[in-house]
Amino acid sequence: MLDLNSLAEFSRANCVSICAFLVPANLLATILAMTFAALRRPSHYVWQASAIGSIFAFIMILHVYTWFLAGVVMAPTYILLWLALTCLLSNVGAVLFQKRFTQTPQHSNG
Repeated sequence: MLDLNSLAEFSRANCVSICAFLVPANLLATILAMTFAALRRPSHYVWQASAIGSIFAFIMILHVYTWFLAGVVMAPTYILLWLALTCLLSNVGAVLFQKRFTQTPQHSNG
């Protein structure tokens, strides 16, 4: 069975390693999704990069909340939370941008 206390303790005990992976991975995946959307790549590229970036952002949010649950309220926790939320919104924005500005053929009725 999944023990959330053990998982939260693992998250806090390995904070430096988790953040050393999640911060660059989150930024790279988000930048890749935005680049694919801006260069008008096929939608599955944008969706895939955006999904990976969103997973990293969601994991970072959960990691930060383990610190909030432990009572640690410091600048790094807010900075990481802001970074994760910004990347999450940017990934959603990349998908919406790609959907909105995709070149679709116009059908005429006549």
